[in-house]
Amino acid sequence: MRIRFRFRPIALLATVLLVALGVSLGQWQDRRAAQKVAQEARLAAGNAAAPLPLGPQPVVPADVEFRRVAVTGQFVPGWALYLDNRPYQGRAGFYLLMPFRIAGSDMHVLVERGWLPRDGADRMRLPAYATPAGSVTIQGVARLNTGHVMQLGSAPPLRPDAIVQNADIAELAAASGLRLQPVVLQQSGAAAPGEALVRDWPAPALGVDKHRGYAFQWYALALMAILFFVFTGFRRGTN
Repeated sequence: MRIRFRFRPIALLATVLLVALGVSLGQWQDRRAAQKVAQEARLAAGNAAAPLPLGPQPVVPADVEFRRVAVTGQFVPGWALYLDNRPYQGRAGFYLLMPFRIAGSDMHVLVERGWLPRDGADRMRLPAYATPAGSVTIQGVARLNTGHVMQLGSAPPLRPDAIVQNADIAELAAASGLRLQPVVLQQSGAAAPGEALVRDWPAPALGVDKHRGYAFQWYALALMAILFFVFTGFRRGTN
């Protein structure tokens, strides 16, 4: 019995395409993982650094993302929004989103003030909480947005005290007429007595291991394509 390899052009072409696809997508997932590792490093460095003063001049979002910032001014309670479907420890609730006017200017920054529980008996009833009056200084972490949850159907127009799934900075600026910094401040620190807010923010789900796992799967696909081509070629060439 003599074993020989049978060359099959169509099988070779299919193998080359699968290997190219697997390697290309594997490398893309590797790059995504590297980006997430860099974001983790930025987050750690931002948390360790002294708070960055946030003033009325518009900031470059990428320069302040994940940085701790401090800002002085006052809340604008007339434009509070309640971000729905934000559970905490198994309880349904909202994230309270409120503009904060920066001292000495007409510039504002959106502040995620914390988590509030939802009324189980009346889902449309807004929770009670307190808002500091006058000028205050707050600290928090700058984020590019408020996060996103699934939206069923069309989003209603933004209005004061609305319960919404998601809120975009540009959309809120257009609806309210307020000048807004292009970042959201996720407020840190313990809530003052009467505020009734929980500030236990979840860590960003960067998913580094997920991207590495996907990369391994794509590389495995490329390897399996090569092995299948070689194995079936020798097998069919057997006399």
